Amino acid sequence: MARKLRVQLPEHTYHIMSRCIEWRDMMQEEYFKACFVDILNRTKEKYDFKLIAYCIMDNHIHMVIHTTSGGAPIARIVQYIKARFAEMYNKIIGRTGPFWNERYKDIIVQFAHDAFHYLLWLLWYIAFNPVRKRRCDSPVKYRYSSIQSYLQEDADVGVKIDHHEYFLQLGDSFSERVRRFLQYEEAYRKRYSIAQWV
Repeated sequence: MARKLRVQLPEHTYHIMSRCIEWRDMMQEEYFKACFVDILNRTKEKYDFKLIAYCIMDNHIHMVIHTTSGGAPIARIVQYIKARFAEMYNKIIGRTGPFWNERYKDIIVQFAHDAFHYLLWLLWYIAFNPVRKRRCDSPVKYRYSSIQSYLQEDADVGVKIDHHEYFLQLGDSFSERVRRFLQYEEAYRKRYSIAQWV
């Protein structure tokens, strides 16, 4: 059966998710998470794209990437990230074979019913991954996530984050954007709390 063709468009925002082989916790050690951040930096140097958000878990990754006009297509960007990390990982621990479980999954934000609210909700969904996995009790306490860059203007999250245009539309100042963005966190927390008991 032929693989489904990727929808690759410039000036679109993609939520990317990819899992380690057999869902194993191959990135559990912080060293490998730090290596992944380094590869994100190398990728930004090589290709023209906007990194909107990321979160590195023990057995999977989330990235939100916005393609640019004239920049590399999403498949090339993600392929580079995944291939470089797999090569690095295998070399360090002396293994062979695939690192990733399958092709990455992608959702195009602009194809959502309400793209504006979906993107802002998505940023919190990704940030709450470590909380849902009981790695911490707050998204801001997790080191290998970019959520702090949306809460503190001078936050260092290891790689330059490009604030999405929808976030910029939340207000004329950074503090105003944060105040409105935190309303999405509150809504997410309420929904997550209810979902735990359903």
